Amino acid sequence: MFDVAQKKNLTGMNLPQLQEFVGTLGEPTFRGKQVFDWLYTKGASSFNEMTSLSKAFRSKLEDVAIVRRLRLADAQESRLDGTIKLLFELSDGNRIESVLIPSEPADEGEAASTLTRKRPRRTLCVSTQIGCPLDCAFCATASMGFVRNLTAGEIVDQILEARRLSRQRITNLVYMGMGEPLMNYDNLMQSIDIVTTGMGMSARRITVSTAGWADRIRRMADEGRKVKLAVSLHALDPRVRTDLMPINRKFPLERLLDAIEYYYRKTKQRVTYEYIPFDGVNDSKEDADRLAKLAGRVPCKVNIVPFHTIGYTQPRGFAASLKPASPQRFNAFIERLRTAHVTVIVRSNAGEDIEAACGQLAVLYPTRSRIAFA
Repeated sequence: MFDVAQKKNLTGMNLPQLQEFVGTLGEPTFRGKQVFDWLYTKGASSFNEMTSLSKAFRSKLEDVAIVRRLRLADAQESRLDGTIKLLFELSDGNRIESVLIPSEPADEGEAASTLTRKRPRRTLCVSTQIGCPLDCAFCATASMGFVRNLTAGEIVDQILEARRLSRQRITNLVYMGMGEPLMNYDNLMQSIDIVTTGMGMSARRITVSTAGWADRIRRMADEGRKVKLAVSLHALDPRVRTDLMPINRKFPLERLLDAIEYYYRKTKQRVTYEYIPFDGVNDSKEDADRLAKLAGRVPCKVNIVPFHTIGYTQPRGFAASLKPASPQRFNAFIERLRTAHVTVIVRSNAGEDIEAACGQLAVLYPTRSRIAFA
């Protein structure tokens, strides 16, 4: 009998890995496919639930393996828009947040009338790291520092648990939660492989967001990844972008833009640029013109994201000085882009009242009461 610490956690293993694992137990490879389906398609959280497996095989699995699940520590629901923020506790005691977002007018760039007429969406925003090392000035997660990468199992289990708790079909995934996804590349891509092969979700409904890890954008292109790519841009003045996003020192704008052009040439997939207008920082006519010029380099769309407060993290220095662009400058910025024939989507403030909107995720508060899921 194995000690629990020695048992193999099957959550996060892909199909070839599960087939190899059952082979070490003297079982035929089709048993691996059965376990894979039970874990991801049916969402089993124990071997006893895997009723199509023989009792002898289930007993063997119990001896050497476990199905580890995240623990829901807290959940909050927005009274304004139905967004739900989930706080999960990991096996080592660390905590992460995920966000369930209902259909919204700016979701993935389609109009609200299209969404409601065709197919209501339910998007899950997934985390890939505990904290983040990039220290973007406008992001609450930066206040946590960096603890570690999430395993493929911890990434996938956010999706499994959110699916179970919401009791509604999750139609879209955005890897835009805590952390820089491309810094955890192998586990990120393993989770995507599991989702697309075992959970019935098309790659075109999955978006990976990056602060600009140029080398791994190129790797995505070389590997022919079919997921959507979103790049957090926020400024095209190199000095300003470095103040906002220190990653600009490692991957300067031209290196990043070259990687994006390479990605498009290899994949022929349109890129999304994300841009937060800050008052007096990057919201001028000149800033809009620079962004419009960039938008002509490869087919793209631009998500304009309102700045959501991170005052509860007690930011200092430049971060503490950031304010949202005034409504007049915000709207003028958007209009200037649209006049230049740029495809512009204005994202909503979904979840802002529960600190679940873009840039607001941070594990800083004591546990609150749970909610009832509908």
